[in-house]
This record gives sequence, C-alpha cells and structure tokens, in this order.
Amino acid sequence: MPMSTESPSAPESAKPAPAAAAPTSAPAPARENRGPGGPGGNRGPRRDGGGFRRDDRNRNNRDNKDQGDGPTMIEKVVFINRCAKVVKGGRRFSFSALAVVGDGKGKVGIGYGKANEVPDAIKKGTANAHKKLVSVKLKGDTIPHEVFGEYDGGKVLLRPATTGTGLIAGGAVRAVLEAAGVKNVLTKSMGSSNHIAVVHATLNGLLQLRMAADITSMRTTGTDTDKL
Repeated sequence: MPMSTESPSAPESAKPAPAAAAPTSAPAPARENRGPGGPGGNRGPRRDGGGFRRDDRNRNNRDNKDQGDGPTMIEKVVFINRCAKVVKGGRRFSFSALAVVGDGKGKVGIGYGKANEVPDAIKKGTANAHKKLVSVKLKGDTIPHEVFGEYDGGKVLLRPATTGTGLIAGGAVRAVLEAAGVKNVLTKSMGSSNHIAVVHATLNGLLQLRMAADITSMRTTGTDTDKL
C-alpha cells in the first residue's frame, strides 16, 4: 500500500493566535483647578515652578527679614570654671561661665552664670551679659585717650594706637575690647591674673573714656567730669 507524502495538519489548538490589537487608552482628562471657589474646596497652597509652596517661601522670606533687622551681637566665653563638691557618693561637679557680649559699635556687657552643666552655665552667663550692656566712648576704631582701669586686684592700662597697629591684647582684655568694637589699641595687664578681675578692670577703664567735645562742654558749664 503506497504511503501518503502529505504531513498531517497541526491541531487547531497548536496554531498561534492572532495578535490582539493594543487597546488605545483615552487621554487623561485635564485636572481641574480646584481653588477656594472650585467644587473641591481649598486643597492647600499651590506650588510654584521651583517646587516650593508659596506659604513656605513667604515664611522663609519673613524669617530672613526678621533676622536681618536685629543687630548682630558678639558673644565670647572668657573662662569656664569647674567646682567639685565632695558628697557621700563621691564628687558632685558644677560649672561657672564668664561671658562677654557686645555689638562691636560701643556697647559691651559682662555676665556670670552657674549651672550643673557647661551649656547651661554659658547660657546663663550670656543672658546676664545681655542685661548689663553699657555704652562706651570710642574714637573710630580706637579709644580717645590713655586710661587706667582698676577692679579689685586687676589693673589694666589702655593706650590708643594708629590704624594698622591691631588689637595688642590677650586673654580677658582682648575679649572685652573685641566685643566693644576696638580694633587698634595697646594694652598691658599689671595686676591680678584673675579673669573676673581683669574683665571688670578693662570695662572700668572703658567707662572712663571721654570725648573732647564732652570735656569742652564740661569746662564751659562747670559740670563734674564724673557725671559725664
């Protein structure tokens, strides 16, 4: 019996199915601008092109403006002392901080604070210095005349200097003069090296400074120089 040369046809299930046409998605509807008067009510502040919310941008500008309006204060910590109290369980430490604050334009203050932790002591000392700000007379970036300040055992000599000399001072004296705004001066500490005494002696010398116009007016009116 002769054999057929034709191959049997593949079953219907083995034939590849025709490719389905890709569904065409309808374009997304435009989003409504739902502002305060829209159907959805107020959905919060809108964002600008930079990705920032308008209320955040306005608040940042307002904060920067507030920071720029106030004077910039110079705060310096002169000395931190540690005190140990012996108790039954061991030692209990406390700290005291001596701080100087000034605006660099003739105002300076000295503060002293005590606390069980160093940051708290510095915070108290700085706050007390802000409460005790006093004005001193300056002649440009130096002092008008030579002066000698004393407080307890501290003795400090201050002498004016020409522009370019710099602040020839160290330690507690330098901190007070920098806070007050003095940039050219010659100084010498000739008494106790105690930080509290030296700082107050420097401030005592600055408070003795008088301008030429003040002395002239005092001579014409007969006012005591101590009242100026």
